[in-house]
Amino acid sequence: MRSIFTILLVFTFFNFFAQERATKVGRQNLTSNPKILEVKYPADSTYDVTYYKLDLFFDHVFFTTNKVSGSVLMQAKAVSGSFNTFYMDLTSNMSFDSAKSSLGAVTSNRTGNKIYITLPTTLNEGEAFDVTVYYHGVPDATGLGSFEYSTHNGNPIIWSLSEPYGSPDWWPCKDTPADKPDSADIWITANSYFTSVSNGKLVEVVENGNNTKTYKWAVRYPIAQYLISVAMSNYMQYDTEYTALDGTTTMPVTHFIYPEKWNTTRKAQLDATTDMIHEFALMFGEYPFLNEKYGHAEFGWGGGMEHQTITSMGSFGRDIVSHELGHQWFGDMITCKDWHNIWVNEGFATYLEALYIEKKSGFTAYSNKIAEELNYAKYAYGSVYCVNIDDDGEIFSGARSYSKGAAILHMLRGVLGDSIFFKTMYDYANDPQVKYGVAVTEDFQRVAETVSGKDLDYFFNEWVYGENYPTYDVNWGYNNLGMTGNEYNVHVKVTQRNNTTPAFFTMPIQFKFHTEVGDTLVTVFNDQKSQEFDFVLNGKPSTFTFDPTVWILRTIGTVTTNVESEPINLLNYNLEQNYPNPFNPETKISYQIGSSEQVKLTVYDVLGREITTLVNEFQNAGNYSYNFNASDLAGGVYIYELSTPSYRNSKKLVLLQ
Repeated sequence: MRSIFTILLVFTFFNFFAQERATKVGRQNLTSNPKILEVKYPADSTYDVTYYKLDLFFDHVFFTTNKVSGSVLMQAKAVSGSFNTFYMDLTSNMSFDSAKSSLGAVTSNRTGNKIYITLPTTLNEGEAFDVTVYYHGVPDATGLGSFEYSTHNGNPIIWSLSEPYGSPDWWPCKDTPADKPDSADIWITANSYFTSVSNGKLVEVVENGNNTKTYKWAVRYPIAQYLISVAMSNYMQYDTEYTALDGTTTMPVTHFIYPEKWNTTRKAQLDATTDMIHEFALMFGEYPFLNEKYGHAEFGWGGGMEHQTITSMGSFGRDIVSHELGHQWFGDMITCKDWHNIWVNEGFATYLEALYIEKKSGFTAYSNKIAEELNYAKYAYGSVYCVNIDDDGEIFSGARSYSKGAAILHMLRGVLGDSIFFKTMYDYANDPQVKYGVAVTEDFQRVAETVSGKDLDYFFNEWVYGENYPTYDVNWGYNNLGMTGNEYNVHVKVTQRNNTTPAFFTMPIQFKFHTEVGDTLVTVFNDQKSQEFDFVLNGKPSTFTFDPTVWILRTIGTVTTNVESEPINLLNYNLEQNYPNPFNPETKISYQIGSSEQVKLTVYDVLGREITTLVNEFQNAGNYSYNFNASDLAGGVYIYELSTPSYRNSKKLVLLQ
């Protein structure tokens, strides 16, 4: 989904060593790793939905009434034994009439927004059942506009936008993206004025003889409940065709447009859709709903909503069309398991906007687009993992879920390099554990680690579950080594300013040095809050650029230079690696300080939280050792840091338990 009302847009790095759309409503203050928080599960978890059939009648004849009536057949399986009572979600503004099952007579009652149903028999785990619920009422739009009656050019339009919690506003269901039925049918009966559009393939249009028509749409792929949609008006239909990667199979690309909006500009915008499908299919595998369709239905909201196979659209610019199309792979085929992980929908679709620009206009155009996202991502508050999913504005925070989510993929591309990154994206889209199913962050991380062979825990912990972004202060200098007359020793010191979670960011960083004999690009791995790096260059450096391609979401604070001087002299200061390492439970930490000053030796966990202070006192210049007993700590990786007014360094230690 992408809103254009918030104008601050929805919108690889070199291989290491080789290679608001919504309103911000307060700041999260994370005090622990949000991964351990309980996932909000707003639906009955005792059964698994396999099929829905929505049979809907819209009693709406040019604004005489907004009533919806009909039935929903749900087929499902018991998740555990001794199963006979369950509930479905239907908001209280809609009237529940009755329920039945092929198993026999059921008992049912209504409590608030839930319909409780008891089957006539008790089922064992895995046994199938069905229930048909009859209901009626006038939907009360909530959230982003879950169900709306509106007009265009004086003509009526009916449309839905159920994400995230709006499905029960207009039909009874199990309201969670975690449980995707294998298939669905959506039958829509309304006044013959309406062209009634929904997901999947149109299998029949029935003229009922009473000035009504029934449109029967069939979905034969898994579909999340919030992606089931209706869009109804006096549409003009414009059809094109997509040819699959096999060069033979074709699929209709069907657009339902307000007649008064049709013109050559709109036609050109819509015609670009098939090229976008082709480009994304090359990158991520064939369009995932090839046996049905793709298309657009114009509606009365200011952005777009990626309803499966039929995106609802308020405008048709390149970015919003590519964004919503990208969701067909990332959001529809692979759906976030819960709204905490909304970034695996929205961050991915936003990043695909930039990828399509790159395919059409090159890497510089891609970089310009990503620069917009990186800039907007700096306004993100809290973690990309959305802790507060009770508020739509939190879930659909443009800076966080969209732009910072896209920034994470951009940075991962930098960490992995192009070939490994794009193989990761392809393999994730085709991973049997998530394809046509649901995913969380750890699913994507698992694929990325499998493809790359790298441990990426540091990356996902700090960027998905951490907050903010690094600010770097950089000092660099050089001196002539005096060997051949053209060899220069270059020293770079990188210091990160204080952050909360994490205390500092671990990332590969690229340095670019321009010399009289050409440019030199080097990559370092920055895993300390303050860290020094030395290089020998064949040529006198004239300029130095930190992260020249901007692969990192960051700010550069200060850059200072020691030109034609000795490199920063740290020879009188030293922090040694603890010994033994790994250890259990004691280890020795030794260090040297070059002048008399206040000294602090502190231990942190990998999230940057202070565990203990070993030394905090004024010490004279000299060599020191400290025996650290960690018997009261859990096994794992820790960081120890030595800091004085003129020196700061840190190293890792590993405690075995």
